Amino acid sequence: MNKSSLVALAAFVLAISCSDETTVFQETLDKDVALESSQTKLESSINYDKAGVLDIFEDGAGTGKNSKFPEGEAGDYPLTLVAQVDPPSRSGAENLTASHVHVVDDYAYVSYNTVEDGYSGAIDIVNVSDPSSPRVTSRLYYTNADLNSIKYDNGYLYVVGGVDSEKSVKATANSFVAKIVVSDGRMDLASGISYGFQDGFNATDVLVTADKVLVTSGKEGFLTSYDKNTIEMQLEAPFADLRSVAISDNNKLAILDGSSGVKLLDQNFNVQSEISITSNFGDYAKRTLDFAGDHIIVAEGSKGAGIYDVSSGDLIEYIPILVNPEGVDESNIVTNAVAANDNIILMANGGAGLCISEDQGNNTDLVGIIELDASVNYVTSKGDYIFAAAGKDGLQIIKLNKPSESLEASCADVPSYSGSRNLNVNEGDNLAFRGSKRFNTVNVNGELLLCGSWTVSNNTNINNNAIFAMNGTYVVGRNNKRKDVTVNEGATFTVEGNLTIYGDLVLNEGATIEFLGDDSVVNIFGSVKKAATAEVKGNFRDVRNKF
Repeated sequence: MNKSSLVALAAFVLAISCSDETTVFQETLDKDVALESSQTKLESSINYDKAGVLDIFEDGAGTGKNSKFPEGEAGDYPLTLVAQVDPPSRSGAENLTASHVHVVDDYAYVSYNTVEDGYSGAIDIVNVSDPSSPRVTSRLYYTNADLNSIKYDNGYLYVVGGVDSEKSVKATANSFVAKIVVSDGRMDLASGISYGFQDGFNATDVLVTADKVLVTSGKEGFLTSYDKNTIEMQLEAPFADLRSVAISDNNKLAILDGSSGVKLLDQNFNVQSEISITSNFGDYAKRTLDFAGDHIIVAEGSKGAGIYDVSSGDLIEYIPILVNPEGVDESNIVTNAVAANDNIILMANGGAGLCISEDQGNNTDLVGIIELDASVNYVTSKGDYIFAAAGKDGLQIIKLNKPSESLEASCADVPSYSGSRNLNVNEGDNLAFRGSKRFNTVNVNGELLLCGSWTVSNNTNINNNAIFAMNGTYVVGRNNKRKDVTVNEGATFTVEGNLTIYGDLVLNEGATIEFLGDDSVVNIFGSVKKAATAEVKGNFRDVRNKF
């Protein structure tokens, strides 16, 4: 979205003119918009190359350096990268970048633009109902317009971007909103696409309410309300440089103006209060804001994220950008977007990656930078997942691996784990732990029960005659750094829950793996290497048919 203008979005058929400022069009099915027809191409967009355990680079005790595990302790937040969705690519548009993502129920809706010369965009719909196997179900190409923000609501996609009105036959202004029919995870162009236009160099964000579609446009732009059904303009108000719009659980409306800060509005777009912010928001750069209870979190570029009290407007604190990575242009080390999920705060920090923090109420505790090799433009989080729009690296789907309430209840009588990142159980030991931790290695020579969610960056070894029982989630390795689970002679590995191995499951002579209950799932990216006398017991779902 780093552009002051966009190329023509041509060949519109005039459907209705609702004012001098805003016009609604119905688009014909021509060369400017095209649905991807190749199912093979959609399927090949899912990329598991870097899937697996994600470490978190944590702040190193005031040294300014980052380490994965301070003082050798097992870390919190056992995150895993489920998959990446590669950006669409076609002739003349090989450099599309993921700009925004909205998640509703079983689908993630992704918009794409291009930050380089030449203008084009795209939309992906990704089915995430099975977290182990996401699928791109529909893709739409825009041959001559960028798309900067997207929302889904009740059978329709609402996407905003820009058009060069001087080169367009019908467009009355540079910024546009489009309404697209969606059915069963697929975009339907049979009824055409409805459009509305408004002034401003570029439409930057969209918010959908029960009866309205609110659109912000950037330099010399407007906050505009459209009728949700017809996309006819209802109300507009001019602002200097709008970047984002958000609404709280109790219907407080906020906008981020890059020239001055946050403005809280009434339903008629009158300014009720302001939070003055002097940060340099940059020109034509993505910046967002999000409500988190009584606070509002603002992406403030090179300053990181600012947290403000909604009622008083007082600054509570800044969350800084933790790292200054080598080889990344300083202009790309900026906080582009923020998101909140329960007590965690996520910051999309461009070339400095994706930061995770804990909201402690009156202060924020920095956790660290999630190990993603990508420049992050936007982030949202829902339930047990994080979805990051990561530019040329496309959509990143991350699982938080939160233990369910029922699992936590069943683990309540087990002591919580606190200790080394290398978990070693000696012969004769009988240990049991609950929790959610990131390990480096696990070696079992005695007996071990882990109840909760656990990730292991390296190998897991269950040695001769040892017993390892897991209840919950257990993930080992990464697809580009494969590690194994080895069950040695006379040893038993008991699984109740979800086991994922980015590597091999090795069952040596006399080894046993036993699945309890009827709901266990095993997802092995390597092979099952089973000796003749090894045993596999119980019922389970084998995601990749490796048994």
